[in-house]
Amino acid sequence: MRPEVIFHNGRIATGDPRQPEAERMAVLGGRIVAFDEQVGEASADRVIDLGGARVVPGFHDAHYHLSLTGQRLAMLDVRPSAVSTLDDFYAKLREYAAGLPADAWVKASGYDQNILGAHPTAEAIDAVVGGRPAYIEHVSAHMLVANTAAFELAGYAGRVGVPDFPGGHVERDADGRAVGLLQETAVQVVYQLTRPLQLDEVQHNLQLASDQAVSYGLTSLTEPGLGSVQSLGNSPVDFHSYQVAVENGTIRPRMTVMPFINTFHAIDGMRERDWFGLDLGIRTGLGDDRLSVGPVKIVSDGSLIGRSAAVHHCYHGEPDNSGFLQVDAEVLRRSIIDAHSSGWTVATHAIGDSAIDHVMDAMEEAQARFPRAGVRHRIEHFAIASDAQVERAARLGIIPVPQGVFISDFGDGIISALGDDRVDGTYRMASLLRAGIVVPGSTDSPVSDGNPLVSIHDLVNRQTASGVPFAPAERVSVEDAVRAYTYGSAYAVGKEGKVGTLATGMLADFAVLSDDIFAVEKTTIKDLTVTGTVIGGEIVYDQGAFAEAGR
Repeated sequence: MRPEVIFHNGRIATGDPRQPEAERMAVLGGRIVAFDEQVGEASADRVIDLGGARVVPGFHDAHYHLSLTGQRLAMLDVRPSAVSTLDDFYAKLREYAAGLPADAWVKASGYDQNILGAHPTAEAIDAVVGGRPAYIEHVSAHMLVANTAAFELAGYAGRVGVPDFPGGHVERDADGRAVGLLQETAVQVVYQLTRPLQLDEVQHNLQLASDQAVSYGLTSLTEPGLGSVQSLGNSPVDFHSYQVAVENGTIRPRMTVMPFINTFHAIDGMRERDWFGLDLGIRTGLGDDRLSVGPVKIVSDGSLIGRSAAVHHCYHGEPDNSGFLQVDAEVLRRSIIDAHSSGWTVATHAIGDSAIDHVMDAMEEAQARFPRAGVRHRIEHFAIASDAQVERAARLGIIPVPQGVFISDFGDGIISALGDDRVDGTYRMASLLRAGIVVPGSTDSPVSDGNPLVSIHDLVNRQTASGVPFAPAERVSVEDAVRAYTYGSAYAVGKEGKVGTLATGMLADFAVLSDDIFAVEKTTIKDLTVTGTVIGGEIVYDQGAFAEAGR
Protein backbone atom coordinates (compact mmCIF):
# COMPACT_ATOMS: atom_id res chain seq x y z
CA MET A 1 0.00 0.00 0.00
CA ARG A 2 1.17 3.49 -0.81
CA PRO A 3 1.79 5.54 2.36
CA GLU A 4 0.14 8.93 2.66
CA VAL A 5 3.23 10.50 4.20
CA ILE A 6 6.85 9.54 4.79
CA PHE A 7 8.86 11.32 7.49
CA HIS A 8 12.58 10.93 6.85
CA ASN A 9 15.99 12.19 7.98
CA GLY A 10 15.05 12.00 11.65
CA ARG A 11 16.67 10.50 14.73
CA ILE A 12 13.54 8.69 15.87
CA ALA A 13 13.61 7.22 19.36
CA THR A 14 10.73 4.77 19.06
CA GLY A 15 10.48 3.55 22.66
CA ASP A 16 10.14 0.06 21.14
CA PRO A 17 13.01 -2.26 22.24
CA ARG A 18 12.62 -4.26 19.02
CA GLN A 19 13.74 -1.24 17.01
CA PRO A 20 14.89 1.53 19.35
CA GLU A 21 16.04 3.93 16.61
CA ALA A 22 14.87 4.74 13.10
CA GLU A 23 15.53 7.31 10.38
CA ARG A 24 12.42 6.95 8.21
CA MET A 25 8.77 6.36 9.12
CA ALA A 26 5.79 5.81 6.80
CA VAL A 27 2.22 6.62 7.79
CA LEU A 28 -1.13 5.52 6.33
CA GLY A 29 -4.54 6.26 7.81
CA GLY A 30 -2.99 7.91 10.84
CA ARG A 31 -0.96 4.83 11.77
CA ILE A 32 2.65 3.82 11.30
CA VAL A 33 3.06 1.21 8.55
CA ALA A 34 6.83 0.93 8.10
CA PHE A 35 10.28 2.04 9.24
CA ASP A 36 13.61 2.39 7.46
CA GLU A 37 14.30 -0.54 5.11
CA GLN A 38 10.65 -1.57 5.27
CA VAL A 39 9.82 1.74 3.65
CA GLY A 40 12.22 0.83 0.84
CA GLU A 41 11.68 2.80 -2.34
CA ALA A 42 8.04 3.52 -1.58
CA SER A 43 6.73 6.87 -2.66
CA ALA A 44 4.07 8.86 -0.82
CA ASP A 45 1.73 11.75 -1.34
CA ARG A 46 3.93 13.77 1.00
CA VAL A 47 7.58 13.39 1.98
CA ILE A 48 8.64 15.44 4.98
CA ASP A 49 12.23 16.10 6.02
CA LEU A 50 12.81 16.13 9.79
CA GLY A 51 16.18 17.83 9.38
CA GLY A 52 18.08 15.31 11.48
CA ALA A 53 16.15 16.29 14.60
CA ARG A 54 15.52 14.09 17.63
CA VAL A 55 12.01 12.62 17.56
CA VAL A 56 10.27 10.96 20.53
CA PRO A 57 6.83 9.41 20.91
CA GLY A 58 4.20 12.02 21.63
CA PHE A 59 4.10 13.02 25.26
CA HIS A 60 1.09 11.83 27.26
CA ASP A 61 0.28 13.68 30.48
CA ALA A 62 -1.51 11.29 32.84
CA HIS A 63 -3.05 14.03 35.03
CA TYR A 64 -3.79 17.23 33.13
CA HIS A 65 -6.82 19.46 33.74
CA LEU A 66 -7.41 20.69 30.20
CA SER A 67 -10.45 22.89 30.81
CA LEU A 68 -9.04 24.35 34.03
CA THR A 69 -5.76 25.03 32.24
CA GLY A 70 -7.66 27.03 29.66
CA GLN A 71 -9.70 28.75 32.33
CA ARG A 72 -6.54 29.88 34.09
CA LEU A 73 -4.96 30.98 30.82
CA ALA A 74 -7.95 33.30 30.48
CA MET A 75 -7.57 34.64 34.06
CA LEU A 76 -5.03 36.96 35.64
CA ASP A 77 -1.85 34.99 36.30
CA VAL A 78 -0.48 35.42 39.82
CA ARG A 79 1.75 32.34 39.90
CA PRO A 80 5.18 32.74 41.52
CA SER A 81 6.68 33.30 38.08
CA ALA A 82 4.47 36.41 37.77
CA VAL A 83 4.45 37.79 41.32
CA SER A 84 6.79 37.00 44.21
CA THR A 85 5.62 39.36 46.99
CA LEU A 86 2.29 40.37 48.45
CA ASP A 87 2.91 43.98 47.44
CA ASP A 88 3.45 42.92 43.82
CA PHE A 89 0.38 40.70 44.02
CA TYR A 90 -1.92 43.52 45.17
CA ALA A 91 -0.43 45.96 42.66
CA LYS A 92 -1.04 43.57 39.79
CA LEU A 93 -4.58 42.88 41.00
CA ARG A 94 -5.29 46.63 41.20
CA GLU A 95 -4.07 47.22 37.64
CA TYR A 96 -6.08 44.29 36.28
CA ALA A 97 -9.31 45.22 38.08
CA ALA A 98 -9.13 48.80 36.83
CA GLY A 99 -9.58 47.57 33.27
CA LEU A 100 -12.78 45.61 34.02
CA PRO A 101 -16.42 46.78 34.07
CA ALA A 102 -17.57 48.07 37.44
CA ASP A 103 -19.71 44.99 38.16
CA ALA A 104 -17.35 42.34 36.73
CA TRP A 105 -15.84 39.53 38.77
CA VAL A 106 -12.10 39.86 39.32
CA LYS A 107 -10.65 36.38 38.81
CA ALA A 108 -7.02 35.45 39.29
CA SER A 109 -5.20 32.19 39.89
CA GLY A 110 -1.93 30.60 40.89
CA TYR A 111 -0.82 32.34 44.09
CA ASP A 112 1.40 30.41 46.51
CA GLN A 113 1.53 31.60 50.11
CA ASN A 114 4.89 29.85 50.51
CA ILE A 115 6.33 32.38 48.05
CA LEU A 116 4.25 35.43 48.98
CA GLY A 117 4.82 34.93 52.70
CA ALA A 118 1.12 34.68 53.58
CA HIS A 119 -2.30 34.14 52.07
CA PRO A 120 -3.98 37.26 50.65
CA THR A 121 -6.93 38.56 52.69
CA ALA A 122 -10.41 39.71 51.79
CA GLU A 123 -9.80 43.12 53.33
CA ALA A 124 -6.62 43.75 51.36
CA ILE A 125 -8.24 42.60 48.13
CA ASP A 126 -11.18 44.94 48.81
CA ALA A 127 -8.75 47.86 48.84
CA VAL A 128 -7.55 47.25 45.26
CA VAL A 129 -10.53 45.95 43.24
CA GLY A 130 -12.83 48.97 43.38
CA GLY A 131 -15.85 47.31 44.97
CA ARG A 132 -15.94 44.41 42.51
CA PRO A 133 -16.40 40.81 43.71
CA ALA A 134 -13.15 38.88 43.50
CA TYR A 135 -11.68 35.46 44.09
CA ILE A 136 -8.09 34.30 43.77
CA GLU A 137 -7.44 30.59 43.28
CA HIS A 138 -4.50 28.98 45.04
CA VAL A 139 -1.93 27.35 42.78
CA SER A 140 -2.97 23.92 44.12
CA ALA A 141 -6.64 24.44 43.09
CA HIS A 142 -7.56 23.20 46.58
CA MET A 143 -8.37 26.60 48.05
CA LEU A 144 -9.11 30.19 47.18
CA VAL A 145 -9.38 33.62 48.75
CA ALA A 146 -12.59 35.63 48.27
CA ASN A 147 -13.19 39.27 49.06
CA THR A 148 -16.03 40.93 50.99
CA ALA A 149 -18.17 41.63 47.92
CA ALA A 150 -18.01 37.94 46.96
CA PHE A 151 -19.05 36.83 50.45
CA GLU A 152 -21.91 39.32 50.41
CA LEU A 153 -23.18 38.04 47.05
CA ALA A 154 -23.16 34.59 48.66
CA GLY A 155 -25.37 35.93 51.46
CA TYR A 156 -22.78 36.56 54.16
CA ALA A 157 -22.84 40.31 54.84
CA GLY A 158 -19.63 41.55 56.36
CA ARG A 159 -18.20 38.01 56.01
CA VAL A 160 -20.21 36.99 59.07
CA GLY A 161 -22.06 33.71 59.49
CA VAL A 162 -20.14 31.61 56.98
CA PRO A 163 -20.82 28.02 58.09
CA ASP A 164 -18.42 25.12 58.47
CA PHE A 165 -18.21 22.67 55.59
CA PRO A 166 -17.54 18.93 56.02
CA GLY A 167 -14.20 18.24 54.36
CA GLY A 168 -13.33 21.93 54.21
CA HIS A 169 -12.19 24.85 56.29
CA VAL A 170 -13.15 28.52 56.56
CA GLU A 171 -10.38 30.66 58.05
CA ARG A 172 -11.81 33.08 60.60
CA ASP A 173 -10.49 35.88 62.82
CA ALA A 174 -10.91 36.08 66.60
CA ASP A 175 -14.42 37.48 66.15
CA GLY A 176 -15.53 34.58 63.95
CA ARG A 177 -15.48 36.64 60.76
CA ALA A 178 -14.20 34.97 57.58
CA VAL A 179 -10.81 36.43 56.63
CA GLY A 180 -11.09 35.29 53.02
CA LEU A 181 -9.38 31.87 52.80
CA LEU A 182 -11.65 28.97 51.85
CA GLN A 183 -10.08 25.50 51.78
CA GLU A 184 -11.19 22.32 50.04
CA THR A 185 -15.01 21.87 50.03
CA ALA A 186 -15.52 25.37 51.45
CA VAL A 187 -14.70 26.84 48.02
CA GLN A 188 -18.34 26.19 47.13
CA VAL A 189 -19.15 29.53 48.80
CA VAL A 190 -17.78 31.13 45.62
CA TYR A 191 -18.31 28.41 43.03
CA GLN A 192 -22.05 28.30 43.65
CA LEU A 193 -22.05 31.89 42.32
CA THR A 194 -19.68 31.47 39.37
CA ARG A 195 -20.53 28.00 38.06
CA PRO A 196 -21.65 26.24 35.96
CA LEU A 197 -19.68 27.89 33.18
CA GLN A 198 -21.44 28.79 29.95
CA LEU A 199 -20.78 26.34 27.11
CA ASP A 200 -19.13 28.93 24.86
CA GLU A 201 -16.75 29.87 27.66
CA VAL A 202 -15.79 26.21 28.09
CA GLN A 203 -15.08 25.92 24.35
CA HIS A 204 -12.88 29.02 24.50
CA ASN A 205 -10.96 27.61 27.46
CA LEU A 206 -10.48 24.24 25.76
CA GLN A 207 -9.12 25.99 22.67
CA LEU A 208 -6.58 27.96 24.71
CA ALA A 209 -5.42 24.86 26.55
CA SER A 210 -5.27 22.67 23.43
CA ASP A 211 -3.10 25.20 21.61
CA GLN A 212 -0.68 25.27 24.53
CA ALA A 213 -0.67 21.47 24.86
CA VAL A 214 0.38 20.78 21.27
CA SER A 215 3.10 23.42 21.56
CA TYR A 216 4.48 21.25 24.40
CA GLY A 217 4.44 18.08 22.28
CA LEU A 218 1.46 16.65 24.17
CA THR A 219 -0.46 14.30 21.91
CA SER A 220 -2.57 12.54 24.57
CA LEU A 221 -4.00 13.82 27.83
CA THR A 222 -5.91 12.35 30.76
CA GLU A 223 -8.39 14.85 32.22
CA PRO A 224 -8.93 13.97 35.91
CA GLY A 225 -12.40 15.12 36.72
CA LEU A 226 -15.46 16.26 34.79
CA GLY A 227 -18.98 17.21 35.82
CA SER A 228 -18.34 18.51 39.32
CA VAL A 229 -19.54 22.11 39.43
CA GLN A 230 -18.30 22.50 43.03
CA SER A 231 -14.81 21.28 42.18
CA LEU A 232 -12.71 21.14 39.02
CA GLY A 233 -15.46 20.55 36.48
CA ASN A 234 -17.29 23.15 34.41
CA SER A 235 -20.91 22.04 34.18
CA PRO A 236 -23.17 18.96 34.41
CA VAL A 237 -22.72 18.48 30.63
CA ASP A 238 -18.92 18.43 30.56
CA PHE A 239 -18.71 15.35 28.35
CA HIS A 240 -20.87 17.14 25.78
CA SER A 241 -18.44 20.08 25.84
CA TYR A 242 -15.51 17.79 25.19
CA GLN A 243 -17.34 15.88 22.48
CA VAL A 244 -18.21 19.12 20.66
CA ALA A 245 -14.63 20.35 21.00
CA VAL A 246 -13.26 17.12 19.52
CA GLU A 247 -15.80 17.17 16.68
CA ASN A 248 -14.90 20.76 15.83
CA GLY A 249 -11.15 20.27 16.09
CA THR A 250 -10.98 22.63 19.05
CA ILE A 251 -9.17 19.90 21.01
CA ARG A 252 -6.24 18.36 19.15
CA PRO A 253 -4.68 15.94 21.68
CA ARG A 254 -6.37 12.59 22.25
CA MET A 255 -8.43 12.74 25.44
CA THR A 256 -9.22 10.28 28.20
CA VAL A 257 -11.66 11.91 30.62
CA MET A 258 -12.62 10.97 34.16
CA PRO A 259 -16.07 11.73 35.55
CA PHE A 260 -16.15 12.83 39.18
CA ILE A 261 -17.62 10.40 41.68
CA ASN A 262 -20.37 12.89 42.53
CA THR A 263 -21.82 12.37 39.05
CA PHE A 264 -22.48 8.71 39.97
CA HIS A 265 -25.71 7.34 41.36
CA ALA A 266 -27.37 4.04 42.14
CA ILE A 267 -28.85 2.40 39.05
CA ASP A 268 -32.13 0.63 39.67
CA GLY A 269 -33.46 -2.46 37.96
CA MET A 270 -30.49 -4.83 38.34
CA ARG A 271 -31.43 -8.22 39.77
CA GLU A 272 -28.05 -9.66 40.80
CA ARG A 273 -26.88 -6.71 42.93
CA ASP A 274 -26.85 -2.96 43.25
CA TRP A 275 -25.14 -1.02 40.46
CA PHE A 276 -23.33 2.28 40.90
CA GLY A 277 -22.23 4.61 38.13
CA LEU A 278 -23.60 6.46 35.14
CA ASP A 279 -26.85 5.77 33.31
CA LEU A 280 -26.95 2.83 30.86
CA GLY A 281 -23.98 1.23 32.59
CA ILE A 282 -21.48 3.49 30.84
CA ARG A 283 -18.05 2.83 32.35
CA THR A 284 -14.31 3.00 31.85
CA GLY A 285 -13.26 2.19 28.28
CA LEU A 286 -16.17 3.60 26.28
CA GLY A 287 -15.08 5.78 23.36
CA ASP A 288 -12.56 5.87 20.56
CA ASP A 289 -9.02 7.01 19.80
CA ARG A 290 -10.02 10.67 20.06
CA LEU A 291 -12.20 10.74 23.18
CA SER A 292 -12.79 7.99 25.70
CA VAL A 293 -14.10 7.47 29.23
CA GLY A 294 -11.35 6.76 31.73
CA PRO A 295 -11.43 5.96 35.44
CA VAL A 296 -13.80 7.59 37.90
CA LYS A 297 -12.11 10.39 39.87
CA ILE A 298 -12.40 10.45 43.65
CA VAL A 299 -10.75 12.97 45.98
CA SER A 300 -9.76 11.75 49.42
CA ASP A 301 -7.69 14.57 50.92
CA GLY A 302 -6.26 18.01 50.24
CA SER A 303 -3.04 19.75 49.30
CA LEU A 304 0.50 19.25 50.57
CA ILE A 305 1.72 22.83 50.19
CA GLY A 306 -1.64 23.97 51.55
CA ARG A 307 -1.07 21.63 54.51
CA SER A 308 -4.50 20.04 54.20
CA ALA A 309 -3.46 16.58 52.94
CA ALA A 310 -4.20 13.82 55.48
CA VAL A 311 -0.91 12.73 57.08
CA HIS A 312 0.00 10.36 59.90
CA HIS A 313 2.35 12.89 61.52
CA CYS A 314 1.48 16.56 61.91
CA TYR A 315 2.95 19.22 59.67
CA HIS A 316 6.26 20.76 60.65
CA GLY A 317 5.69 23.54 63.15
CA GLU A 318 1.94 22.78 63.40
CA PRO A 319 1.57 20.17 66.14
CA ASP A 320 -2.23 20.17 65.87
CA ASN A 321 -2.48 19.94 62.08
CA SER A 322 -2.49 16.51 60.41
CA GLY A 323 -4.70 17.62 57.52
CA PHE A 324 -8.02 15.95 56.88
CA LEU A 325 -10.01 13.74 54.57
CA GLN A 326 -12.45 15.59 52.33
CA VAL A 327 -15.04 12.87 52.84
CA ASP A 328 -15.84 10.53 55.70
CA ALA A 329 -13.55 7.49 55.63
CA GLU A 330 -16.49 5.09 55.32
CA VAL A 331 -17.98 7.09 52.43
CA LEU A 332 -14.58 6.96 50.70
CA ARG A 333 -14.34 3.20 51.22
CA ARG A 334 -17.87 2.60 49.95
CA SER A 335 -17.37 4.76 46.88
CA ILE A 336 -14.22 2.92 45.82
CA ILE A 337 -15.74 -0.51 46.37
CA ASP A 338 -19.02 0.33 44.63
CA ALA A 339 -17.28 1.86 41.61
CA HIS A 340 -14.92 -1.11 41.30
CA SER A 341 -17.74 -3.64 41.61
CA SER A 342 -19.62 -1.85 38.80
CA GLY A 343 -16.76 -2.20 36.34
CA TRP A 344 -15.00 1.12 36.78
CA THR A 345 -11.31 1.75 37.12
CA VAL A 346 -10.80 4.06 40.11
CA ALA A 347 -8.40 7.00 40.28
CA THR A 348 -8.27 8.49 43.78
CA HIS A 349 -6.47 11.68 44.74
CA ALA A 350 -4.42 10.87 47.82
CA ILE A 351 -1.43 12.99 48.81
CA GLY A 352 -0.89 12.30 52.50
CA ASP A 353 0.30 8.93 53.76
CA SER A 354 -2.80 8.57 55.92
CA ALA A 355 -5.08 9.14 52.92
CA ILE A 356 -3.02 6.67 50.87
CA ASP A 357 -3.58 3.97 53.50
CA HIS A 358 -7.35 4.58 53.45
CA VAL A 359 -7.42 4.33 49.66
CA MET A 360 -5.29 1.20 49.42
CA ASP A 361 -7.35 -0.50 52.12
CA ALA A 362 -10.50 0.10 50.07
CA MET A 363 -8.92 -0.93 46.77
CA GLU A 364 -7.60 -4.16 48.30
CA GLU A 365 -10.99 -4.95 49.80
CA ALA A 366 -12.74 -4.18 46.52
CA GLN A 367 -10.56 -6.60 44.57
CA ALA A 368 -10.89 -9.30 47.24
CA ARG A 369 -14.69 -9.09 47.22
CA PHE A 370 -15.14 -8.52 43.48
CA PRO A 371 -12.10 -9.95 41.67
CA ARG A 372 -11.32 -8.37 38.28
CA ALA A 373 -8.39 -9.42 36.13
CA GLY A 374 -6.12 -6.70 34.83
CA VAL A 375 -7.75 -3.75 36.56
CA ARG A 376 -5.40 -0.76 36.88
CA HIS A 377 -6.60 1.36 39.77
CA ARG A 378 -4.63 4.56 40.34
CA ILE A 379 -3.63 6.82 43.19
CA GLU A 380 -3.25 10.35 41.91
CA HIS A 381 -0.15 12.08 43.38
CA PHE A 382 0.86 9.37 45.90
CA ALA A 383 2.97 12.13 47.42
CA ILE A 384 4.06 10.98 50.88
CA ALA A 385 4.70 7.25 50.78
CA SER A 386 6.73 4.86 52.94
CA ASP A 387 8.69 1.89 51.62
CA ALA A 388 5.88 -0.36 52.86
CA GLN A 389 3.30 1.66 50.94
CA VAL A 390 5.38 1.46 47.75
CA GLU A 391 5.64 -2.32 48.14
CA ARG A 392 1.92 -2.60 48.82
CA ALA A 393 1.01 -0.54 45.76
CA ALA A 394 3.17 -2.83 43.62
CA ARG A 395 1.62 -5.96 45.13
CA LEU A 396 -1.92 -4.68 44.54
CA GLY A 397 -1.20 -3.53 40.98
CA ILE A 398 -2.01 0.08 41.86
CA ILE A 399 -0.51 2.78 39.64
CA PRO A 400 0.84 5.84 41.49
CA VAL A 401 0.64 9.07 39.47
CA PRO A 402 3.31 11.49 40.81
CA GLN A 403 4.24 14.91 39.39
CA GLY A 404 7.94 15.51 38.82
CA VAL A 405 7.56 19.23 38.21
CA PHE A 406 6.27 19.73 41.75
CA ILE A 407 9.91 19.39 42.85
CA SER A 408 11.04 22.66 41.28
CA ASP A 409 7.69 24.42 41.65
CA PHE A 410 6.84 23.51 45.23
CA GLY A 411 9.80 21.60 46.64
CA ASP A 412 10.91 24.35 49.00
CA GLY A 413 7.36 24.71 50.32
CA ILE A 414 7.08 20.93 50.74
CA ILE A 415 10.31 20.85 52.76
CA SER A 416 8.93 23.64 54.93
CA ALA A 417 5.66 21.75 55.43
CA LEU A 418 7.22 18.39 56.26
CA GLY A 419 10.67 19.10 57.63
CA ASP A 420 13.95 17.80 56.22
CA ASP A 421 13.58 14.34 57.75
CA ARG A 422 10.39 13.42 55.85
CA VAL A 423 11.21 14.62 52.34
CA ASP A 424 12.98 11.46 51.16
CA GLY A 425 9.64 9.67 51.02
CA THR A 426 7.94 12.37 48.97
CA TYR A 427 7.06 12.27 45.25
CA ARG A 428 9.11 9.12 44.79
CA MET A 429 10.04 7.78 41.37
CA ALA A 430 13.08 5.47 41.41
CA SER A 431 11.58 3.44 44.27
CA LEU A 432 8.37 2.93 42.31
CA LEU A 433 10.27 1.73 39.25
CA ARG A 434 12.44 -0.62 41.32
CA ALA A 435 9.24 -2.10 42.75
CA GLY A 436 8.21 -3.04 39.21
CA ILE A 437 5.49 -0.41 38.80
CA VAL A 438 4.87 1.17 35.38
CA VAL A 439 4.86 4.83 36.40
CA PRO A 440 3.27 7.60 34.30
CA GLY A 441 4.38 11.21 33.92
CA SER A 442 2.20 14.21 34.67
CA THR A 443 2.16 17.87 35.69
CA ASP A 444 -1.33 18.36 37.16
CA SER A 445 -1.59 21.37 34.84
CA PRO A 446 -2.46 24.13 35.61
CA VAL A 447 -1.28 23.51 39.18
CA SER A 448 2.11 23.38 37.47
CA ASP A 449 2.82 24.40 33.91
CA GLY A 450 2.09 21.54 31.52
CA ASN A 451 5.50 21.47 29.82
CA PRO A 452 6.62 17.81 30.01
CA LEU A 453 10.27 18.70 29.39
CA VAL A 454 10.42 20.62 32.68
CA SER A 455 8.83 17.71 34.52
CA ILE A 456 11.27 15.26 32.91
CA HIS A 457 14.10 17.60 33.97
CA ASP A 458 12.89 17.45 37.57
CA LEU A 459 12.56 13.66 37.58
CA VAL A 460 16.17 13.43 36.44
CA ASN A 461 17.73 16.22 38.55
CA ARG A 462 15.40 16.55 41.60
CA GLN A 463 16.37 20.02 42.77
CA THR A 464 14.12 22.71 44.23
CA ALA A 465 13.88 26.25 42.91
CA SER A 466 16.36 27.38 45.56
CA GLY A 467 18.84 24.67 44.54
CA VAL A 468 18.21 22.24 47.41
CA PRO A 469 18.42 18.53 46.49
CA PHE A 470 14.98 16.94 46.89
CA ALA A 471 15.06 13.21 47.70
CA PRO A 472 18.07 12.71 45.41
CA ALA A 473 17.94 8.92 45.82
CA GLU A 474 14.73 9.03 43.75
CA ARG A 475 16.47 10.42 40.63
CA VAL A 476 15.92 8.42 37.44
CA SER A 477 17.60 8.25 34.05
CA VAL A 478 16.53 10.41 31.12
CA GLU A 479 15.35 7.26 29.37
CA ASP A 480 13.15 6.26 32.32
CA ALA A 481 11.69 9.76 32.60
CA VAL A 482 10.84 9.92 28.89
CA ARG A 483 9.33 6.43 29.07
CA ALA A 484 7.13 7.56 31.95
CA TYR A 485 5.84 10.46 29.86
CA THR A 486 5.12 8.27 26.84
CA TYR A 487 4.56 4.56 27.48
CA GLY A 488 3.92 4.91 31.22
CA SER A 489 1.07 7.40 30.86
CA ALA A 490 -0.48 5.39 28.02
CA TYR A 491 -0.31 2.26 30.20
CA ALA A 492 -2.04 4.08 33.07
CA VAL A 493 -5.22 4.34 30.96
CA GLY A 494 -4.87 1.06 29.05
CA LYS A 495 -3.80 2.75 25.79
CA GLU A 496 -0.29 1.28 25.49
CA GLY A 497 -1.38 -0.78 22.46
CA LYS A 498 -2.19 2.42 20.55
CA VAL A 499 0.08 5.20 21.76
CA GLY A 500 3.17 5.65 23.90
CA THR A 501 5.66 4.03 21.52
CA LEU A 502 6.34 4.31 17.81
CA ALA A 503 5.92 0.91 16.17
CA THR A 504 4.17 -0.58 13.17
CA GLY A 505 0.42 -0.44 13.71
CA MET A 506 0.61 2.26 16.39
CA LEU A 507 -0.90 5.71 15.99
CA ALA A 508 1.55 8.15 14.40
CA ASP A 509 1.83 10.57 17.32
CA PHE A 510 5.23 12.13 17.96
CA ALA A 511 7.13 15.25 19.00
CA VAL A 512 10.21 16.82 17.43
CA LEU A 513 12.70 18.36 19.88
CA SER A 514 15.09 21.28 19.55
CA ASP A 515 18.01 19.06 20.61
CA ASP A 516 18.70 15.48 21.60
CA ILE A 517 17.23 14.97 25.06
CA PHE A 518 19.34 11.84 25.52
CA ALA A 519 22.62 13.62 24.76
CA VAL A 520 22.37 17.13 26.24
CA GLU A 521 23.70 17.98 29.69
CA LYS A 522 21.06 16.75 32.15
CA THR A 523 20.80 20.08 33.90
CA THR A 524 19.70 21.72 30.63
CA ILE A 525 16.78 19.43 29.76
CA LYS A 526 14.30 22.09 30.90
CA ASP A 527 15.70 24.46 28.25
CA LEU A 528 14.74 22.18 25.37
CA THR A 529 11.68 23.07 23.32
CA VAL A 530 9.29 21.25 21.03
CA THR A 531 9.64 22.37 17.42
CA GLY A 532 6.94 20.16 15.96
CA THR A 533 4.02 17.96 17.00
CA VAL A 534 2.29 15.30 14.90
CA ILE A 535 -0.96 13.52 15.82
CA GLY A 536 -2.19 10.69 13.62
CA GLY A 537 0.33 11.66 10.95
CA GLU A 538 -1.04 15.22 10.82
CA ILE A 539 1.19 18.17 11.69
CA VAL A 540 -0.61 20.14 14.40
CA TYR A 541 2.28 22.34 15.54
CA ASP A 542 5.29 23.50 13.56
CA GLN A 543 8.10 25.82 14.53
CA GLY A 544 10.38 24.99 11.63
CA ALA A 545 10.56 21.25 12.31
CA PHE A 546 9.27 20.10 8.93
CA ALA A 547 10.37 20.72 5.36
CA GLU A 548 8.13 19.19 2.69
CA ALA A 549 9.76 17.97 -0.52
CA GLY A 550 8.68 19.88 -3.62
CA ARG A 551 7.28 22.85 -1.67
